[in-house]
Amino acid sequence: MKATVRTRRVFSIVLLSSSTFLATNGIGGQAVSRRESVDPALYEAMEYRSIGPSRGGRAPAVAGVRGELFTFYMGTSGGGVWKTADAGQTWVNISDGYFNASSIGSIAVASSDPNVVYVGTGEPNLRGDVQTGVGVYKSEDAGKTWKH
Repeated sequence: MKATVRTRRVFSIVLLSSSTFLATNGIGGQAVSRRESVDPALYEAMEYRSIGPSRGGRAPAVAGVRGELFTFYMGTSGGGVWKTADAGQTWVNISDGYFNASSIGSIAVASSDPNVVYVGTGEPNLRGDVQTGVGVYKSEDAGKTWKH
């Protein structure tokens, strides 16, 4: 209880100090009243890009591939297994048509061979909408095909 009160007190002091600093410009304590504008050139070159699958939900399983900096597998609570080879700019579902369960609880890439991927089905998180699994799937070609 004392730690909670002390934490709140320190947080309040930091917040008050930050507010005071932001309210003044640091020279003679004069208030800052001008409005800053952002140069449009800073964001004109920005382009939309996908940052992952267009689905919500949980991703309880993630695995990277040793030696392949941009390759990751993601197991979702109700959407199967997804793979990216470009650090998440694009994702491809690699379990559709192979798995008899959409809920993924674990993923492991063999350290001895990055082409060998194991996926455990079934959601590990205790929730009211947990989906059960049907065992383990194995790929020997980096997720192109799977065996139950």
